[in-house]
Amino acid sequence: MAKPQEKVSFGQRLKQIGMVFQFTAKQDRWFAPLVAAAVLLPLALTVVAVILWSWIWLPLGILFALLAVLIVLNLRSNKAMMNAAEGQPGAAAQIMENMRGDWRVTPAVSSTTQMDMVHLVIGRPGVILLAEGNPQRVRGLLGQEKRRLAKVIGSAPLHDYVIGQEEGELPIRKLRTTLLRLPRALSGKDVNSLDKRLKALTARPQMPKGAIPKNMRPPGGSFRQSRR
Repeated sequence: MAKPQEKVSFGQRLKQIGMVFQFTAKQDRWFAPLVAAAVLLPLALTVVAVILWSWIWLPLGILFALLAVLIVLNLRSNKAMMNAAEGQPGAAAQIMENMRGDWRVTPAVSSTTQMDMVHLVIGRPGVILLAEGNPQRVRGLLGQEKRRLAKVIGSAPLHDYVIGQEEGELPIRKLRTTLLRLPRALSGKDVNSLDKRLKALTARPQMPKGAIPKNMRPPGGSFRQSRR
């Protein structure tokens, strides 16, 4: 199931906005001038409106200025985050985990020691595989995962993308819009059922921690006899 959203206090929200401001200002040299324009232009129009008509335009002008700043922050921060994520291992999985909606993300269901990885995403469009890394190596990983998943997903649609800038690859800055434009082929119940089946498929058994029970230990001298 999707993770429940945690409640964020007003102070924490302001702190988050401040961090986004700082990050965007460092990554985008046009951010500060655009914020200044978003503040000064509505306030200048407000002053004119107050002089010509009434003081009632003052609070409206302040609200318009705040709204303009938030719009600039939203647009430029998204662009700055996409630029910073370009070429970073695991960036596609992080973007999907922060997307709104019912997206079930399993990072790096398949990977190599060279930081090539394939992420598994389940949503209303179906099953989605996102590959990051060397194009030649990740295409082999994609083929393996597609053959493995085909036995479990049934008639659910299967989409796969290689993240990159070359021809036939999906730029990471277009990842959100591309997935949001996919047709919705599954219902909420279908997504839950598919998520359970794929979690059972991708689950890897782990060795129990602690000492091995006596009834599970091999009899004494068995290793010496096997070596003989």
